[in-house]
Amino acid sequence: MKRKIRRHQSVNWGKTIYFNLKKFPLGTALKLPVIFYGPVKFTNISGKVILEGPVRKGMIGFGLQFERMTTSKGIAELALEGTLVFKNRAHIGKDCFVFVHRDGYCEFGDMGCLGSNVKLICTHRIVLGNWAGIGYESQLVDTTAHPMKDLTTGEYVPMSGAIEIGNYNTISNRVSIMNNTKTPDSCVVASNSMCNRDYTEHGNNILIGGIPAKLLKSDYIRDWESEKEMLLRNKDIWRY
Repeated sequence: MKRKIRRHQSVNWGKTIYFNLKKFPLGTALKLPVIFYGPVKFTNISGKVILEGPVRKGMIGFGLQFERMTTSKGIAELALEGTLVFKNRAHIGKDCFVFVHRDGYCEFGDMGCLGSNVKLICTHRIVLGNWAGIGYESQLVDTTAHPMKDLTTGEYVPMSGAIEIGNYNTISNRVSIMNNTKTPDSCVVASNSMCNRDYTEHGNNILIGGIPAKLLKSDYIRDWESEKEMLLRNKDIWRY
Protein backbone atom coordinates (compact mmCIF):
# COMPACT_ATOMS: atom_id res chain seq x y z
CA MET A 1 0.00 0.00 0.00
CA LYS A 2 2.84 2.43 0.84
CA ARG A 3 4.43 1.73 -2.52
CA LYS A 4 1.16 2.42 -4.28
CA ILE A 5 0.70 5.70 -2.40
CA ARG A 6 4.23 6.80 -3.33
CA ARG A 7 3.51 6.10 -6.98
CA HIS A 8 0.30 8.07 -6.90
CA GLN A 9 2.18 10.96 -5.30
CA SER A 10 4.73 10.86 -8.14
CA VAL A 11 2.10 11.61 -10.79
CA ASN A 12 2.86 14.72 -12.85
CA TRP A 13 -0.68 16.05 -12.72
CA GLY A 14 0.04 19.12 -14.84
CA LYS A 15 1.43 17.16 -17.79
CA THR A 16 -1.15 14.40 -17.31
CA ILE A 17 -4.18 16.70 -17.45
CA TYR A 18 -2.73 18.81 -20.28
CA PHE A 19 -1.89 15.79 -22.47
CA ASN A 20 -5.24 14.06 -22.03
CA LEU A 21 -7.24 17.22 -22.73
CA LYS A 22 -5.06 17.97 -25.75
CA LYS A 23 -5.21 14.52 -27.36
CA PHE A 24 -8.66 13.09 -26.61
CA PRO A 25 -12.35 14.06 -26.72
CA LEU A 26 -13.49 15.45 -23.36
CA GLY A 27 -15.29 12.29 -22.26
CA THR A 28 -12.16 10.22 -22.83
CA ALA A 29 -9.78 12.87 -21.46
CA LEU A 30 -11.63 13.06 -18.13
CA LYS A 31 -10.90 9.37 -17.56
CA LEU A 32 -7.15 10.20 -17.64
CA PRO A 33 -6.16 7.14 -19.69
CA VAL A 34 -2.55 8.38 -19.94
CA ILE A 35 -0.69 9.12 -16.70
CA PHE A 36 2.73 10.80 -16.63
CA TYR A 37 5.02 10.23 -13.66
CA GLY A 38 7.86 12.55 -12.72
CA PRO A 39 9.44 15.12 -15.02
CA VAL A 40 8.85 14.80 -18.76
CA LYS A 41 9.47 17.16 -21.65
CA PHE A 42 6.90 17.48 -24.42
CA THR A 43 9.02 18.43 -27.40
CA ASN A 44 6.06 18.00 -29.72
CA ILE A 45 2.65 16.38 -29.18
CA SER A 46 0.98 17.44 -32.43
CA GLY A 47 0.55 13.81 -33.55
CA LYS A 48 -2.35 11.42 -33.11
CA VAL A 49 -2.94 9.05 -30.18
CA ILE A 50 -5.37 6.17 -30.73
CA LEU A 51 -6.70 4.04 -27.87
CA GLU A 52 -8.18 0.77 -29.09
CA GLY A 53 -8.65 -1.03 -25.77
CA PRO A 54 -11.26 -0.34 -23.08
CA VAL A 55 -10.57 3.22 -21.93
CA ARG A 56 -9.90 3.62 -18.23
CA LYS A 57 -7.72 5.62 -15.87
CA GLY A 58 -4.01 4.99 -16.04
CA MET A 59 -4.12 2.36 -18.77
CA ILE A 60 -0.99 4.00 -20.22
CA GLY A 61 1.83 4.90 -17.84
CA PHE A 62 4.77 7.10 -18.89
CA GLY A 63 7.65 7.41 -16.43
CA LEU A 64 6.26 4.70 -14.17
CA GLN A 65 8.74 3.13 -11.76
CA PHE A 66 8.37 -0.65 -12.00
CA GLU A 67 12.03 -1.70 -11.91
CA ARG A 68 14.60 -1.72 -9.12
CA MET A 69 15.88 1.77 -9.90
CA THR A 70 13.90 4.31 -7.92
CA THR A 71 15.61 7.55 -8.95
CA SER A 72 15.21 9.44 -12.21
CA LYS A 73 17.67 11.50 -14.25
CA GLY A 74 14.79 13.72 -15.28
CA ILE A 75 15.46 13.27 -19.01
CA ALA A 76 12.15 11.72 -20.14
CA GLU A 77 11.02 13.21 -23.45
CA LEU A 78 8.09 12.72 -25.81
CA ALA A 79 8.21 13.95 -29.41
CA LEU A 80 4.99 12.85 -31.07
CA GLU A 81 4.45 14.07 -34.62
CA GLY A 82 3.00 10.91 -36.18
CA THR A 83 0.59 8.20 -35.02
CA LEU A 84 0.85 6.36 -31.70
CA VAL A 85 -1.57 3.46 -31.16
CA PHE A 86 -2.24 1.59 -27.92
CA LYS A 87 -4.14 -1.68 -28.28
CA ASN A 88 -4.80 -1.68 -24.53
CA ARG A 89 -2.54 -1.21 -21.50
CA ALA A 90 1.07 -0.09 -21.98
CA HIS A 91 3.86 1.10 -19.73
CA ILE A 92 6.90 3.24 -20.37
CA GLY A 93 9.58 3.47 -17.69
CA LYS A 94 11.70 6.28 -16.34
CA ASP A 95 13.87 8.54 -18.49
CA CYS A 96 12.63 7.19 -21.84
CA PHE A 97 12.84 9.08 -25.13
CA VAL A 98 9.98 8.38 -27.53
CA PHE A 99 10.02 9.99 -30.97
CA VAL A 100 7.44 9.30 -33.67
CA HIS A 101 8.11 11.17 -36.91
CA ARG A 102 5.25 12.83 -38.77
CA ASP A 103 5.27 9.93 -41.24
CA GLY A 104 5.78 7.31 -38.52
CA TYR A 105 3.40 4.74 -37.06
CA CYS A 106 4.13 3.23 -33.65
CA GLU A 107 1.92 0.59 -32.02
CA PHE A 108 1.97 -0.96 -28.53
CA GLY A 109 0.16 -4.25 -27.97
CA ASP A 110 -1.55 -5.02 -24.67
CA MET A 111 0.98 -4.69 -21.83
CA GLY A 112 3.66 -3.52 -24.23
CA CYS A 113 6.48 -2.11 -22.14
CA LEU A 114 9.63 0.02 -22.42
CA GLY A 115 12.05 -0.27 -19.52
CA SER A 116 13.95 2.67 -18.06
CA ASN A 117 16.12 4.81 -20.32
CA VAL A 118 14.91 3.19 -23.55
CA LYS A 119 15.18 5.18 -26.78
CA LEU A 120 12.44 4.61 -29.36
CA ILE A 121 12.90 6.38 -32.69
CA CYS A 122 10.13 5.70 -35.19
CA THR A 123 10.32 7.32 -38.62
CA HIS A 124 8.44 4.58 -40.49
CA ARG A 125 6.84 1.75 -38.50
CA ILE A 126 7.47 0.12 -35.12
CA VAL A 127 5.03 -2.45 -33.72
CA LEU A 128 5.30 -4.15 -30.32
CA GLY A 129 3.14 -7.24 -29.77
CA ASN A 130 1.13 -8.13 -26.68
CA TRP A 131 3.30 -8.49 -23.58
CA ALA A 132 6.41 -7.42 -25.46
CA GLY A 133 8.94 -6.01 -23.01
CA ILE A 134 11.98 -3.95 -23.96
CA GLY A 135 14.72 -4.02 -21.32
CA TYR A 136 16.35 -0.95 -19.80
CA GLU A 137 18.91 1.07 -21.78
CA SER A 138 17.84 -0.58 -25.03
CA GLN A 139 16.98 1.19 -28.26
CA LEU A 140 14.55 0.70 -31.13
CA VAL A 141 15.55 2.66 -34.22
CA ASP A 142 13.86 2.02 -37.57
CA THR A 143 16.16 4.26 -39.61
CA THR A 144 19.83 4.59 -40.49
CA ALA A 145 19.31 8.35 -39.95
CA HIS A 146 21.83 9.12 -42.71
CA PRO A 147 22.06 8.13 -46.41
CA MET A 148 24.19 5.01 -46.78
CA LYS A 149 25.66 3.96 -50.13
CA ASP A 150 27.02 0.64 -51.41
CA LEU A 151 30.16 1.62 -53.32
CA THR A 152 30.22 -1.70 -55.19
CA THR A 153 26.78 -1.27 -56.76
CA GLY A 154 26.39 2.47 -56.42
CA GLU A 155 23.00 1.92 -54.81
CA TYR A 156 21.74 3.65 -51.72
CA VAL A 157 20.55 1.54 -48.81
CA PRO A 158 16.93 2.29 -47.80
CA MET A 159 17.05 4.58 -44.79
CA SER A 160 13.99 3.14 -43.05
CA GLY A 161 12.62 -0.35 -42.46
CA ALA A 162 9.82 -1.61 -40.24
CA ILE A 163 10.42 -3.15 -36.81
CA GLU A 164 7.92 -5.82 -35.71
CA ILE A 165 8.31 -7.38 -32.27
CA GLY A 166 6.17 -10.47 -31.67
CA ASN A 167 3.90 -11.31 -28.76
CA TYR A 168 5.45 -12.35 -25.45
CA ASN A 169 8.90 -11.15 -26.39
CA THR A 170 11.55 -10.51 -23.76
CA ILE A 171 14.17 -8.07 -24.98
CA SER A 172 16.93 -7.96 -22.37
CA ASN A 173 18.87 -4.86 -21.33
CA ARG A 174 21.08 -2.81 -23.67
CA VAL A 175 19.75 -4.40 -26.85
CA SER A 176 19.72 -2.51 -30.14
CA ILE A 177 16.70 -3.26 -32.32
CA MET A 178 17.45 -1.84 -35.74
CA ASN A 179 15.42 -1.30 -38.91
CA ASN A 180 14.10 -4.42 -40.69
CA THR A 181 14.01 -6.45 -37.48
CA LYS A 182 11.16 -8.94 -37.10
CA THR A 183 10.87 -11.39 -34.21
CA PRO A 184 8.48 -14.32 -33.73
CA ASP A 185 6.19 -14.87 -30.76
CA SER A 186 7.81 -16.05 -27.52
CA CYS A 187 11.28 -14.80 -28.41
CA VAL A 188 14.01 -13.97 -25.89
CA VAL A 189 16.86 -11.66 -26.90
CA ALA A 190 20.05 -11.82 -24.83
CA SER A 191 21.58 -8.70 -23.26
CA ASN A 192 23.93 -6.49 -25.30
CA SER A 193 22.71 -7.89 -28.62
CA MET A 194 21.99 -6.17 -31.93
CA CYS A 195 19.03 -7.32 -34.02
CA ASN A 196 18.79 -6.32 -37.68
CA ARG A 197 16.88 -8.94 -39.68
CA ASP A 198 13.86 -11.26 -39.84
CA TYR A 199 14.13 -14.00 -37.19
CA THR A 200 10.70 -15.55 -37.75
CA GLU A 201 12.26 -18.23 -39.98
CA HIS A 202 13.39 -19.96 -36.77
CA GLY A 203 9.82 -20.31 -35.49
CA ASN A 204 8.47 -19.41 -32.05
CA ASN A 205 10.03 -20.14 -28.65
CA ILE A 206 13.62 -19.17 -29.40
CA LEU A 207 16.60 -17.49 -27.78
CA ILE A 208 18.67 -15.20 -29.99
CA GLY A 209 21.70 -13.06 -29.21
CA GLY A 210 24.99 -11.62 -30.37
CA ILE A 211 26.18 -8.85 -32.70
CA PRO A 212 24.43 -9.29 -35.01
CA ALA A 213 21.95 -11.56 -33.25
CA LYS A 214 21.62 -15.17 -34.36
CA LEU A 215 19.74 -18.24 -33.14
CA LEU A 216 21.25 -19.53 -29.89
CA LYS A 217 18.63 -22.03 -28.74
CA SER A 218 15.23 -23.39 -29.78
CA ASP A 219 12.43 -24.52 -27.46
CA TYR A 220 13.30 -21.77 -25.01
CA ILE A 221 10.72 -19.49 -23.38
CA ARG A 222 10.13 -17.10 -20.53
CA ASP A 223 7.48 -18.49 -18.18
CA TRP A 224 5.11 -15.54 -18.47
CA GLU A 225 2.21 -17.27 -16.73
CA SER A 226 4.12 -17.56 -13.45
CA GLU A 227 4.89 -13.81 -13.51
CA LYS A 228 1.74 -12.26 -14.91
CA GLU A 229 0.02 -11.45 -11.62
CA MET A 230 3.17 -9.82 -10.22
CA LEU A 231 3.72 -7.82 -13.41
CA LEU A 232 0.14 -6.57 -13.38
CA ARG A 233 0.47 -5.44 -9.76
CA ASN A 234 3.69 -3.57 -10.51
CA LYS A 235 2.53 -1.90 -13.71
CA ASP A 236 -1.27 -1.77 -13.83
CA ILE A 237 -1.41 0.06 -10.50
CA TRP A 238 -4.70 1.91 -11.01
CA ARG A 239 -6.55 -1.39 -11.08
CA TYR A 240 -4.86 -2.94 -8.04
